[in-house]
Amino acid sequence: MTFIFTAFMVLLFFIGIPVAFSLGITGLVAFIAEQGTRINLAIMTQRMMYGINNFVLLAIPLFILAAKLMNTAGITKRLFDFANHLVGYLPGGLGHANVVASLIFSGMSGSAVSDAAGLGTIEMKAMLDAGYDRDFSAAITASSSTIGPIFPPSIPFVIFGVASGVSVGKLFLGGVIPGVLMALALMVMITIYAHRKGYPRMESFSLRMIGRSFKGAFLPLLTPVILLGGIWTGYFTPTEASAVAVAYAIILGLFVYREISLRELGAIFVNTMKETAALGFIICGGSFYGWLLMRSGIPIRFAETIAGVSQNPYMILFLISLFLLVVGCFIETVVAILILTPIFVPIIDKVGIDPVHFGLIMVLNLMIGLLTPPFGVVLFVLVKVANIPFGRLVRATLPFLIPLLAVLFLITVFPPLVTMLPNLLMPK
Repeated sequence: MTFIFTAFMVLLFFIGIPVAFSLGITGLVAFIAEQGTRINLAIMTQRMMYGINNFVLLAIPLFILAAKLMNTAGITKRLFDFANHLVGYLPGGLGHANVVASLIFSGMSGSAVSDAAGLGTIEMKAMLDAGYDRDFSAAITASSSTIGPIFPPSIPFVIFGVASGVSVGKLFLGGVIPGVLMALALMVMITIYAHRKGYPRMESFSLRMIGRSFKGAFLPLLTPVILLGGIWTGYFTPTEASAVAVAYAIILGLFVYREISLRELGAIFVNTMKETAALGFIICGGSFYGWLLMRSGIPIRFAETIAGVSQNPYMILFLISLFLLVVGCFIETVVAILILTPIFVPIIDKVGIDPVHFGLIMVLNLMIGLLTPPFGVVLFVLVKVANIPFGRLVRATLPFLIPLLAVLFLITVFPPLVTMLPNLLMPK
């Protein structure tokens, strides 16, 4: 019966019903089918309230706000200029700068969509003006934005931490090496393209220009250092780190660079509240539906089925990854994490997979889903930012899935790439 309701929910997604309402309607219908005339709506509202009533979730609106403040304050342009002077002399220079800027900005926003919408506009204009073709520019902008939710901080890691009970701080630290590997893998792909198509690059490496651009970007570059350093040393939690990021962004935008007016600040707060409300409804609906899944016993039976196929952790991770790659094509990341985490946690516990390791694998799978049709959210953003047809963007982006899948394979086969930093810096 649960599979019928899940299919019904996916159908609602397809016909255009908003995600939050699809989750809520499906949960209500399933609850009525289970309880009949004994239905207690108070339980439904309580479960939805419990889903959102979590201190850790405060990090989500704060990271969204920090990203918007950084974009409005002109910080993204300073970061891109620094990245360009740092790696622009390599073949396909602006493509490499695109990736490095995304890696740096990911240490502030935690969101692929924020990266694509904020940095994307600057990156696309710079690359098109320099003679790069639109397809390549859009493809690398889309694929580099997926680094955002992997390199800390990360909104999907916050959601996974809440759904699984895993330390968000450890998840943040676990994303450092995979995030860097994603950047390096994409840069290898860019080099290949640059040699084949003769893309331009800066004439020479200039320490003087790097120093000048570093001076302009120095204060924004401190953001990830402050956040990770504070979490590692225990001065603040990941949730408190999001508040520190907002305070720092306001100081830079209002008092240092003076590129945010009080009127703009009010508009940023309003837009953040709108996005937070939409995410809040999704989390409420997803929490209620996840609770119904747990009551149905589906997670336990699914775990037993997977365990019956193999007890090998790598085989389990391979099967789950295949499943998540398909899911990522159809379901939004937050919804997928909320619904599937309660199903997968018993499985990984049974075969001894580190939950931090699994969290990275799950989120990276779903990030790849942001670049795949029919519901790749980053693709929808880039269609507007890059002014390129959806089908053409999909074709251009497909080759860049190769380096991302290669990194997924590496972190799956070599767990220390994920677990080394959390075990070293946060052993308890």
